[in-house]
Amino acid sequence: MEQTGFQKKTDANTLTEGRPWKLLLLFSFPLMAGNIFQQMYTMVDTAVVGKVLGVEALAALGSVDWLNWLTLGIIQGFAQGFSILMAQKFGAGEYGRLRQVITNSIVLAAVCAVSLTFVSEGIAGAVVSLLRTPEEIRPISMAYLRILFAGLPIVMVYNLAAAILRALGNGRKPLIAMVIASLTNIVLDLVFVMVLHWGVQGAAIATLIAQCLSAAYCIWHIRRIEVLQIKKEDWKLEGTLCGRLMMFGLPMAFQNTVISVGGMIVQTIVNGFGVVFIAGVTATNKLYGILEVAATSYGYAMTTYSGQNLGAGKIRRISEGMRVGIGIAIITSILIMAAMLGFGRWILAWFLPADAQQSIEALDIAYRYLAIMAVFLPVLYILHVARSCIQGLGNTMLPMVSGVAEFVMRTGAALLLPLMFGENGILFAEILAWIGADVILIPSYFYMVHRLPAEREISGET
Repeated sequence: MEQTGFQKKTDANTLTEGRPWKLLLLFSFPLMAGNIFQQMYTMVDTAVVGKVLGVEALAALGSVDWLNWLTLGIIQGFAQGFSILMAQKFGAGEYGRLRQVITNSIVLAAVCAVSLTFVSEGIAGAVVSLLRTPEEIRPISMAYLRILFAGLPIVMVYNLAAAILRALGNGRKPLIAMVIASLTNIVLDLVFVMVLHWGVQGAAIATLIAQCLSAAYCIWHIRRIEVLQIKKEDWKLEGTLCGRLMMFGLPMAFQNTVISVGGMIVQTIVNGFGVVFIAGVTATNKLYGILEVAATSYGYAMTTYSGQNLGAGKIRRISEGMRVGIGIAIITSILIMAAMLGFGRWILAWFLPADAQQSIEALDIAYRYLAIMAVFLPVLYILHVARSCIQGLGNTMLPMVSGVAEFVMRTGAALLLPLMFGENGILFAEILAWIGADVILIPSYFYMVHRLPAEREISGET
């Protein structure tokens, strides 16, 4: 085990010592704040487009939301998957190997980002047609997508850099990066859309510039970490290591792909109900990030926590951390549920033009959808904690299976429930998807934990 004096640096932190509840909360809070800022600029994007450009422009963005999320989900899947091995090597104190994991991850991420850019630009038009996007808003949707897809390499750089920092136990720097990006995006949104009148293209350009700044900030701090001073020999590509990284990254990318395809099928049904219904669902979907902001933060914390403790051989701490994580997640979800039920309609009104009859109808749809999701939030929060813990333990196949379960439930609900309950039926597709995932993840967690002691005893690890 390689040891260095890196502890004097504050850009890396171990989660293998101390009380799990305190470590998880301290790690999660910066991530949560960062996610809030990220959601803030997503909400500002939506509010500016909806208020300034109208219901049709808002519907245009919403009609292709899942296609955009598909590309983002693939990028995040690879970045998070690669970071699992980073966290394990960091927890084990193998810093030389950690550097090799990072350099090989960078090469793989670059290939992924360039390939994804070409593929997404090539299929965008066909997919938008398959989504049954209404003709009157299709040109707006395509203009928005073209710019976002062109900037996918930037998105990959940010996600990988932030994942490296989180794998080393640092949630504070990604938070600051996201604050910078959020403030930049908000200012540029106002300038590009309201002052320069660049339409939805202006919102897309603002997002990419903001991502550029956040990526640069993360990279600058990575270069300051003593144990990550990469040498020429660290850049040697290893087939075995690349294969192992892809074994982590591919299932997570596939999992997000399957979830996104299910979402696109749902969006196809939603698009068939017209522009007003699309706008209402879009307003709630833009608020969805706020609903799960703490869940994703707890998830990142659990991935790093379980990965580092697995690397350090501290198996009992993983079970303890999981119990604490679930408890914190459920309490948080209940608090958010209460806030959304009480103030959700007022928040949703930010995204829609005032007084217009279309806006009033869209707001009714949006709040109905928000109330349904809020009530079932504990199911979503358990999903994030359980899935992330399993991933941190090095198993990305079982979470992938849970993604398939989400797809089956989401798609089945989208196809069947509207036949029985009309447009209201589609609003339950997301809830059933969460339940389907939990049915897979909860038994999977117990299966993984019960296997760990035997595996480590056989391998001779302590």
